[in-house]
Amino acid sequence: MATFLYKLGRLAFRRRHFVALIWVALLTLAGVGAASAPPAGNSSFSIPGTEAQKAFDLLEQRFPGASADGATARVVFKAPSGEKMTDAGNKATVEKTVGELADGSEVASVADPYTGNAVSKDGTIAYASVKYDVSGMELEESTKDALEDAAQQARDTGLTVEVGGDALQAVPETGATEVIGIAVAAVVLVITFGSLVAAGLPLLTALIGVGIGVSSITALASALELGSTTSILAMMIGLAVGIDYALFIVSRYRAELAEGREREDAAGRAVGTAGSAVVFAGLTVVIALVGLAVVNIPMLTKMGVAAAGTVAIAVLIALTMIPALLGYAGRRVKPAGAKGKFLGRFRKGADRTPGADKTPGAERTQGQGQPKANMGTRWASFVVRRPLAVLLLGVIGLGAAAVPATSLELGLPDDGSQPTSTTQRRAYDLLSEGFGPGFNGPLMVVVDAKGSDAPKDAFTDVETRIKGLDGVVAVTPPAPNKGGDTATITVVPDSKPSSVQTEDLVHAIRDAGGDIEAKTGAETLVTGSTAMNIDVSQKLNDALVPYLVLVVGLAFLLLIVVFRSILVPLKAALGFLLSVMAALGAVVAVFQWGWLSGLMGVEETGPVMSMMPIFMVGVVFGLAMDYEVFLVTRMREAFVHGEKPNQAVVTGFKHGARVVTAAAVIMMAVFAGFIGSSESMVKMIGFGLAIAVFFDAFVVRMAIVPAVLALLGKRAWWLPKWLDRALPNVDVEGEGLRTADERGTGPDEDRELVRA
Repeated sequence: MATFLYKLGRLAFRRRHFVALIWVALLTLAGVGAASAPPAGNSSFSIPGTEAQKAFDLLEQRFPGASADGATARVVFKAPSGEKMTDAGNKATVEKTVGELADGSEVASVADPYTGNAVSKDGTIAYASVKYDVSGMELEESTKDALEDAAQQARDTGLTVEVGGDALQAVPETGATEVIGIAVAAVVLVITFGSLVAAGLPLLTALIGVGIGVSSITALASALELGSTTSILAMMIGLAVGIDYALFIVSRYRAELAEGREREDAAGRAVGTAGSAVVFAGLTVVIALVGLAVVNIPMLTKMGVAAAGTVAIAVLIALTMIPALLGYAGRRVKPAGAKGKFLGRFRKGADRTPGADKTPGAERTQGQGQPKANMGTRWASFVVRRPLAVLLLGVIGLGAAAVPATSLELGLPDDGSQPTSTTQRRAYDLLSEGFGPGFNGPLMVVVDAKGSDAPKDAFTDVETRIKGLDGVVAVTPPAPNKGGDTATITVVPDSKPSSVQTEDLVHAIRDAGGDIEAKTGAETLVTGSTAMNIDVSQKLNDALVPYLVLVVGLAFLLLIVVFRSILVPLKAALGFLLSVMAALGAVVAVFQWGWLSGLMGVEETGPVMSMMPIFMVGVVFGLAMDYEVFLVTRMREAFVHGEKPNQAVVTGFKHGARVVTAAAVIMMAVFAGFIGSSESMVKMIGFGLAIAVFFDAFVVRMAIVPAVLALLGKRAWWLPKWLDRALPNVDVEGEGLRTADERGTGPDEDRELVRA
């Protein structure tokens, strides 16, 4: 692989005009497609194989025309202090608003509060339920505007009016912190390279890659029903890995220049060595993201595939666009060790002749002929001298951070997790105030009595059994369909939708349904948004272990091929589990317990988002393997060329620690930039990924990994001979390039490829 990528790097360096033109054309094409495509809405939400989805499908069959998947809105009214909603003036305002809403072209029905028993006991709060013919993502803007205008006209009379439900669901915003994250990445790159030009290359290529990926997602959003969150997550991951992958190749290019190579050859070797690591690191991320399909939740599958596509684009751009831009940059990108104009003056005469690129790769200490040890070298030397102490300290520290994860509670965000500045959150709070917390998450019980001899008796039995359960505030009478074989019953819990008590009530109703079916032959199903959220959480929990086995297993096999070792991939996987558990503990502490919630902008604590554990496992595993591949391949490269195991660890840190540190800081900054999002799911994922990268890069890869390798010694690189013969030689370390160089011929086979 190294030889092929070497040829590709040199070809891109020579034919830089052609390569740049291709990527600019792709960016333009994707941008035009995004500009002409319909705007993205909320992706359709289905959970195949769950009871909630089965009941939802049954409703569509037995209640045709009821628009079971139609958008809903609750217009909540609150009377001024000292007044009631039953006062003549307030009642007239509400009835006028209901009449205006009923005239909408996409409105299926509007329930009058005064005829539907939708006024609170103290008479201060009332609500009107609006049902639409189409889903929230299909609502026309004129319909949403009419809803907002009707609410505003009611406000003008002195009432407090807020609108809940999914009809006004807004596209999430990331806020200014995203830009701050990119700015931090730019500063880190400038410090790392000491040059504005070299620092600008990773940023430029990452932005091009993300632009192509996100624009393509936007262009396909309507056709594939991709939600707006999909593009945000693709941007988050694509931007982080895009900068990192380019950073590693540019850094290796500067190291090759420092060894005295010509620029074209240095570009080829950078792509052949660091580019090989980029390919395998990117492949692990893609495997982890595409593997989310095993959960069998379409929305999660689409998110994973879209983000994986953006990562694949980032890999391709790093392998081709970076060497092309290095060709354009010329001598403005200096060898490693040379000081750029931004941070200081160049050494005298550094760039006067072509031979100036042969800058020594390390500074010399005063009065000595030995290279000056950098911080990575000093840290690695300390770790290999005290490996057991460092290992224990790292494991105990991550274990302590993971303790909160033992209290993990899962759920899906609802209007109660929205910022208090939104009308949906204020409507949620008003309904809780007037009707109780459970009113925001009613349960819909569907009774299928098609197999019962006495359907009406079955309906009555279900109603009676539910009324006798703990945690139930109200139960509506059964509402049968025209055929009389199916009925719906609405159950209002006494606890909020995301609480453990509501989940227990759902299970209690389902357990009671089993007894009723045995007695009457009628099947009882529980659905609604609250039940769907509970089923999603259960489905994700059930899928976590199979997903771990699949993703970690495939990546383990891939890393055996890369490192030609059994223990190194095993150590990498175990270290990942430590970092992801510690990150989950931090998420629980902030978003569930409320620690530092004000600093993070968390206005409402509650259960952790259901898909957070499995999503973090997928993404963090891929990113963790990035650092593993980039850092440990340098160690293996030194080991296979004759260095002792401990010295190989130090050498790997000497060449890779600074770059891996910069990459981790950049990735943390990019992820942390999404903490400012108005969408609670994006905020939680941004924080979780940022803290996970911190734990994995600085505790696992920088401390635990060298400590374990020092303790294992030569055994770390052991591989059975039969397996060594069976595995393909992918040559990530660039051994083929080094061998050709030692023969004095150089890997110049790419000349025929260029001519072709």
